[in-house]
Amino acid sequence: AGGGEEGLVLARRLRPSAITLDVLMPGLDGWDVLAALKADPELVTIPVIICSILDEANHGFALGAGDYLIKPIDRGRLLELLSKYCRKDDCKVLVVEDDPISRELLARTLRKAGCHQVWEAGNGRQALAQLAGETPDVILLDLMMPEMDGFEFIEALQQDETRREIPVVLLTAKDLSAADHRRLNGYVTSIIEKGRYGSEELLGTIVRQLRRFVMPGPSAPDDGKGTGP
Repeated sequence: AGGGEEGLVLARRLRPSAITLDVLMPGLDGWDVLAALKADPELVTIPVIICSILDEANHGFALGAGDYLIKPIDRGRLLELLSKYCRKDDCKVLVVEDDPISRELLARTLRKAGCHQVWEAGNGRQALAQLAGETPDVILLDLMMPEMDGFEFIEALQQDETRREIPVVLLTAKDLSAADHRRLNGYVTSIIEKGRYGSEELLGTIVRQLRRFVMPGPSAPDDGKGTGP
């Protein structure tokens, strides 16, 4: 939004997870906007991050600002604040794994890590049926499965224009060849090789990879063990 009036209109219509707000603006300035936001019972809970050349943090906090950044804005600090306010508490993950014990363990681990919607499928065909009614934020996919394996599932997924952009994290015990990578054709976002980890380390690696996309909480640093194609 280019000004205070437009910002209030968009805030009421879009109900954003957070608002970054300049102070010095023509017309309705940032203090007036902040006061209007905090006076509206439907908008009062939206976190507001003041971004201004004015060093008046105490005034901003007194009016209800969640955080105050002085220009020039530090990009890393801004992203850190946005990640704090814009966590996805309703993240959706589809786990596609033929082994029921491994699948149940993965699903339970993801739920404990903060992902509240986890769907399960025993093979690619079941996963496609699941996708007919749901659209997950990310897919955790085993490669070697009966009926429809991971390769075939990815090929079928790319035929669906509405879901082809869903990030896919490939989970495999197979030593992928150059031909395998060509077949995957860059459609997977990350590859985690099962044989390189103990069970606890594997679960931790999976959670760290999924946090890159949708899971709540601060992203853990990448340990470099999950590799892309």
